[in-house]
Amino acid sequence: MTLLDEIFEAYGGRRAWQEASSITARQFFGGVLWAMKGHPGALDDVQVTVDLDREHTRQEPFFEPGLHTDFTPGRVAVERTDGTVVDELVDPRASFAGHTLETPWTRLQLAYFSGYAMWTYTTEPRSLVLPGVRTEELGTVERDGRSFRMLGVTYPDDVATHTPHQVLYVDAEGLIRRRDYAVDIAGGTPAAQYASDFTWVDGLLVPTSRAIFSRDETGAKVPDPVIVSIRLEKVVVS
Repeated sequence: MTLLDEIFEAYGGRRAWQEASSITARQFFGGVLWAMKGHPGALDDVQVTVDLDREHTRQEPFFEPGLHTDFTPGRVAVERTDGTVVDELVDPRASFAGHTLETPWTRLQLAYFSGYAMWTYTTEPRSLVLPGVRTEELGTVERDGRSFRMLGVTYPDDVATHTPHQVLYVDAEGLIRRRDYAVDIAGGTPAAQYASDFTWVDGLLVPTSRAIFSRDETGAKVPDPVIVSIRLEKVVVS
């Protein structure tokens, strides 16, 4: 059995994930990133929906009642309930050219980042077997005082995420406990994301708490401050 097979088994099995089409939850955001980017309290206590068979995220309300985001890799938009487009950004990735961690974001850039980040996190492990995504077992390593098996993930150009190459740290139970990556749209800032509070929902195992930290030159997490915290409640699988 491969490491990817073990991950799927731990999260409910490939069949259960393939039969599901979306995950919806109440999303709560914290951490210092949002104020740094000019949007303190943004997208805290909103509903998020991610599709499992394609990269698409919807978050609502988006700053105002009746508005929601519509995120795909090549376009992010703010729309009304009836589908009327209020604002949109085509090729949103290009708009981050020259950005650093401290560069403020527009609301559409915020929607792009939160859209791809929530999709990347919440759709695993299903997203690891989407067309063009490649995985590679990288051996074992000691991190945070524990032994993990590493799974390297390489995303294709048509998938929007933090960076094309990321490393997942898998515990003895097959759970993805940590992910290392660089935030390309923020000057390549190195980060480590931790998942916890795993909950069964309609046959799928879903982590409902996440915390993201910076990484130092040795790869260790910088414990303070918490860059982003994520909590999910009322998770529904469709």
